[in-house]
Amino acid sequence: MNINFSKYTDGLVPAIIQDADTKVVLMMGFMNQEAIDTTISLNKVTFFSRSKNRLWTKGEESGLFLNFISMSVDCDNDTLLIQAIPVGPVCHNGTDTCWGDKNRGSNINFLNDLEAIITQRKNTAPESSYVASLFAKGINKIAQKVGEEAVEVVIEAKDNNEKLFLDESADLLFHYLILLQAKGYTLQDVVKVLSARHSAKDNA
Repeated sequence: MNINFSKYTDGLVPAIIQDADTKVVLMMGFMNQEAIDTTISLNKVTFFSRSKNRLWTKGEESGLFLNFISMSVDCDNDTLLIQAIPVGPVCHNGTDTCWGDKNRGSNINFLNDLEAIITQRKNTAPESSYVASLFAKGINKIAQKVGEEAVEVVIEAKDNNEKLFLDESADLLFHYLILLQAKGYTLQDVVKVLSARHSAKDNA
């Protein structure tokens, strides 16, 4: 990718961040080559902060990262368009975008918020949070809990009580998100695998 860093006197190029799912524009920052390399390496959108005069990974303090998906450069080679998945609100004012717009095309985006909550809870005291208590008990207990919830889903699937089936399905998904984080992954990592399989099938 040929990027013209010499067009602007500070050697930075604008980077427009777009939600990879909803296509809503989330924010704009600036990048140099090091920020680009770090973004690709970490899979977290990283800017060069002019106010801090250093690299700045979005969410490095709040945990509300922008999970990197793809990057492209415009026809003049001086502006980047980055596709990312936000982990919760993007703006420091607490809104979904830096323009105050909503970025929730469907309730499925709530899963991003839920993952952020799990991340925050796992670092709290075990006695004050159910999520933290599971992390404190270790991977075996978390995996066991996922197995138990999966069995409950199967049992309810054989009956006709839709509420119980959906309740148990929600419990299973919630504990699966915890298991993913315990293994160092997020739901987006699973989505990437599914997407790659779909692309391979289309190209076969």
